[in-house]
Order: sequence, then C-alpha cells, then structure tokens
Amino acid sequence: MNGDVPLPQYEAFDQLATMVAIARSDGHCLLANSTLENAVAVSRRALLRGNVLDWFVDPLPMRETLLALQRDEVTSGRFEAQLKRAPLGSSEPLLVRVSASQMEQEGWVLLEIVEIEQQTRQDREERALGLAQANKELLRNLAHEIKNPLGGIRGAAQLLEMELNTRSAGARVRGALGMGGRGSRGGAARGLSEYTQVIIHEADRLQALVDRLLAPHRKPHVVSDVNIHEVCERVRLLISSEFPKGLEVQRDYDTSIPEFRGDREQLIQAVLNIVRNATEALAEQIAAGSARIVLRTRIARQLTIGKQRHRLALELHVQDNGPGVPEAIRDRVFHPLVSGRDGGSGLGLTLAQTFVQQHQGTIEFDSAPGRTNFKIVIPLP
Repeated sequence: MNGDVPLPQYEAFDQLATMVAIARSDGHCLLANSTLENAVAVSRRALLRGNVLDWFVDPLPMRETLLALQRDEVTSGRFEAQLKRAPLGSSEPLLVRVSASQMEQEGWVLLEIVEIEQQTRQDREERALGLAQANKELLRNLAHEIKNPLGGIRGAAQLLEMELNTRSAGARVRGALGMGGRGSRGGAARGLSEYTQVIIHEADRLQALVDRLLAPHRKPHVVSDVNIHEVCERVRLLISSEFPKGLEVQRDYDTSIPEFRGDREQLIQAVLNIVRNATEALAEQIAAGSARIVLRTRIARQLTIGKQRHRLALELHVQDNGPGVPEAIRDRVFHPLVSGRDGGSGLGLTLAQTFVQQHQGTIEFDSAPGRTNFKIVIPLP
C-alpha cells in the first residue's frame, strides 16, 4: 500500500466488500483497498499518488467534509456523490454514499464508500432471503399439518368405496337369484362410488401439492461438479420436446465458465421452473409461432452477494419475449402460491429461489412488455 501506513494493520480492508480508503486531511490518499481499485478501474498505485478530491465529479462535498474534520467541527460526515471511473472500465460515474470519519492517527481520515445501487440490491437480497426463510418454515409447517388429515380422508374414502362395492356386488347377486327390490340400492351404491373416487382423486392431488412443498427439505443436497451448460442443455431439450413448434430456444453461452460444486438436479429443476414459467406466459406467442426464450451465461467479476464479495460469479439469464410479469404480482412473484395464471400452483419460482439460495446465490428479474429477464447469480470458486 503506502509506506506511511503500516501494512499488516490494514491489509484486512482488502477482504471487505465496501470501498475503503485512508487519506490525510488535505486529501492525499494513503490507502485504497482492492474493492475501490476494482470499482473505479484505476490501479492502487495510481490512486495512492493522487488526491481523493479528484475521485469525484463534484469535489466540493468531499473538500468541505475534510475541512470540517480538520477543524474538529465534526468527528464524521456523510454525503452522496458521483465517483469517477476510468474509461477502460465504464465512463458512467458511480452513485455512491460516502462516510468520512476521524482516525486515532492525527490528520488521518477513514473513507467508506458504498455504491447506492449495490446497497439497494443488498437490502433487497436481505429482505428476499428473510422472506424466503419465513415462507419455508410456513410451508413446511402447513404441509405437515395438511399431510396427516389428508391421509385419513383418503383412507376413509377408500374404505367407504370398498363398502359400497361390496353392497353393489351383493345387490347383483340377489338380483341374479331373483330376489327383487334390491336393484335400486345397487345402482345407488354405484353412484355413491363415483363420489368416493372424486374424494380420492382430490386427496391425491393435494398430496402431490404437499410433496412439492416438502421437496426442498426432503431431498439431500447432493454436491458434485456442475457444468452450467449441461444444465441449460438438459432444460432446453426438455422444453423443445414439449413445444416442438412455435417456440425457439436460443443459446448464448460463455464457454469459458468453469465448473463449480453444486447440486446438478436442483439447478436443473430451478432453471426448468423458470423456463416453464416463461412458456406459460408465452402461450399466445407459441400459438402464433413467434415465441422466443434465450438462455444466456456470463461471468460477473467482483460481485457482492449477501454482503460477501466474490471475485467471480456465474450469471444465467432466462429471457423471453412475452407480455411481462403482471404488475399486480411483481412484488410477490417469488412468494409461494402466487401465480399469474388461472390454475397455476404458484410454487415454481418459489422452489427455484430455494434451490438457488442453497447454492448461496440469488434470483432477480426485470420485466417489461416484450422482454422479461430472470437472472440467476451463483458465486464461483
């Protein structure tokens, strides 16, 4: 870093997801961590030769804060600013929130710089994770409460059907022996048997729903080496076989993405649920022969997921040209039992989110008429 700063004391700053710098009260930079270096696309050596005032589109708030700290008018200050980035990165400045605090070393100032969009995303991820955990507990408890009485209902319906079948068979025997007056009872028994079949069928349907609710908690997390493109190809083949006409599934893969440790079957199910959700939204386009889904993979660098900084991460995009996610459910699209179509179970995206979170990843989406994009982000080693 810089000879003015004892390296061992501050080297832990490089492990932080937050941009951190130490400067003198005149703005001369003494230390810059790797997160700041990567964000502004300027080498640390160049940052240490410069002045922190030069980092901002408008240096006035930074200058006023440094002066106030130097005069001991305040011990800390906060402001929002635009942080410059080198042309080799992105020419658009970063909107950031800067916190400047006095340090024990006289004349030194600690700067903590947080990208506002990143902070918003982290807050959203934290809320989503907390909600997912609450939903998981709710669904698990609800499923167990339903499961036991459901088995009793089905068993009682089966016993009732057996009794009705016995009576119906007895009526047929008596009819064959010429014992009149029993045929109507046999017919009534057969009619009631149809009702028991309805009860059994509906109980089985609810049992299947309960099994889907419990699926993420019942199956063990089987970890192995995963190639994300094998996952995508498996999903593409399944969807292409379901929709041989009217739907084009395009591939846009970054073949340099390395394998990673994960549960292959869970990831296949997660991607499949998202793609199937897209096909349901594309019903009209499929009928018209204009439906399109794009599977796109990319590498993201220096990404923060859940307050943890990752050097590399996988981005898997599932993009469709459908009408978009209905406005009424956009804030609840990952909630269980929320569906944008009649007859939908509302579990596909909930389970997809659960499986991705078990890989320390996230799912987010943006949607507009003609373009909806679901993005899965999973950290890579």
